[in-house]
Order: sequence, then C-alpha cells, then structure tokens
Amino acid sequence: MKAKTVLPSVAMTAVSMVLTLAVVVMWLGAAMPWPVALVVGLGIDGGWLATLAYERRLAAQGDHSRPVTAVGWFFGLVATGVLVAHALLAEASSGAWLAVAWLPLAAKALWLVHGLWERTALTPAALDAITGIQQEARDEAAVARARLRAEASTEETRLTAVTQAGARVARVQARTAETLAGAWSTLEAARRGEDTGRALTSVTARVTPDDTPTWELPVWGPVEPLPALETGPALSDADLAELVDSIRRSEVPALSYREMAARFRAAGHSASEVRLRAAWKRVAV
Repeated sequence: MKAKTVLPSVAMTAVSMVLTLAVVVMWLGAAMPWPVALVVGLGIDGGWLATLAYERRLAAQGDHSRPVTAVGWFFGLVATGVLVAHALLAEASSGAWLAVAWLPLAAKALWLVHGLWERTALTPAALDAITGIQQEARDEAAVARARLRAEASTEETRLTAVTQAGARVARVQARTAETLAGAWSTLEAARRGEDTGRALTSVTARVTPDDTPTWELPVWGPVEPLPALETGPALSDADLAELVDSIRRSEVPALSYREMAARFRAAGHSASEVRLRAAWKRVAV
C-alpha cells in the first residue's frame, strides 16, 4: 500500500522538476548563457528537492516543521510561476504549457497525501485484528437477528395455538350451556306440569301409603353463599388437654382417639390434628 502512494508522488516530482529545468533553460537561455540558466533551473529544483528530503526525514522521525514545509511550498510556487509565465509569454503552444503548469503543485499535494497516509497507517497485525473484530461483530449481529426471528416465529406459533384452543373451549362452553339450558327447560316444564305430581304420587303410594310427599324439582337460579363459621379463640395447651381428657373419660371404658376426636369436633371445638394428637398423648400416658 505504501508503494501505491509514494510512486505517483515520486513520478510527479520528477516530471515537474524536468519541466521546470527545461522551461528555465529555454526561457532564460536567450537572455543569458545556457550554463547560467541551467544553474538557475537546478537551483529551483535543488531547493525543492532538499526541502522535500528534509520533510521526509522529519516524517520518518514522527516530527514536523512548519518552516520547512513553507519553504517547500515556496519552491513549488516558484516552479509553478515559472511555468505559468513561460506559457503566457510563449507565442506558440501557450495552452499546452498552461496545461502542465500545475504539475509542481500537484506533486506537493501528492506528497501531502502520502504523509497523511503514513501518519494514519496501521501494521498488518492491527489490520488483521480490526478485520477479526468487524467479522465477529457481523457474526454476532447475524446470530442476534436469527434468534429474534426464531423467537418471533415461536411466539406467533404459540399465540396461534392459544387462540385456537380458546376458540375450541368457547365452542364447547357454548354447546354445554345450550345443553344445560335445554335440560333445565325440560325440568321446569316437568315441574310445572299438572300431571307430574299425580304421576309421582302414584309411583310412591304403595311405599308410603299414609304420606303424600311434595315433589319439588331443583330450580335454576342464583346461589346464595352460606355464612362462614365463626371460630372462637384458640385453646391453650392446658385447656386443650383438659377438654380431651374429659371427653376421653366421659364413658367407661375410656374412648379411643378416633372416637374422642369425632366428639371433640362435633361439639364445635377446633384444633389442628397435631395439637389434638399431642394433647391425647399427654392425657393418655
């Protein structure tokens, strides 16, 4: 990658230096001896090349100098100015000379780009690490997307199954309610019929000749809840043992645990099975 940025810069610099030297020799050669014009051209190119070499040395050390950079751009502007002036004063091919007059500045810009690349360049190991991290992130994102799609599909299937089951339950409940309504209607019609009582009495007359029962079928209607039983305060261990002993000795021979427990609860007393059995053991020993 370094060769891809440094080779165009070197080629552009060489071309611009050759053009600058040629223009200086052709332009000043008519007014002064050509060796002097050659020295002037080499001076411009040499100053530019020297500042460029010093800039590259500082860049290799991780350093930068604004004066050196300014001098390098100055020599580039001088070379560009020479090319532009020659193109404007040339009687023939002025357009062609103007077309190449930008090459010195282009060469400086390419060296600037190469310097920026060097300051941001990474080693192959770092590039491999970055590639691995990016690939890992892409893999995790793909796995997360697949997991979300699978969970969404599973949830959709579950909701569909629940909805279908609920619909089936609703249909069964509707059919059951319809069946119950028909049965209660039949019972109500039988209860209100005039011949129902006589038919039932004729069946039971031989069993209960002196008693004519009243036949009442169940009535469809609201159910009234029974009141909760009121429980008194819990018995202490001593009171519980005394009560158990009195019930146990109420008959001769003494009652068994099962008989005592039945009479204990029939009398309206309440105690847990554990406490009741413990009290029995205390009084029976």
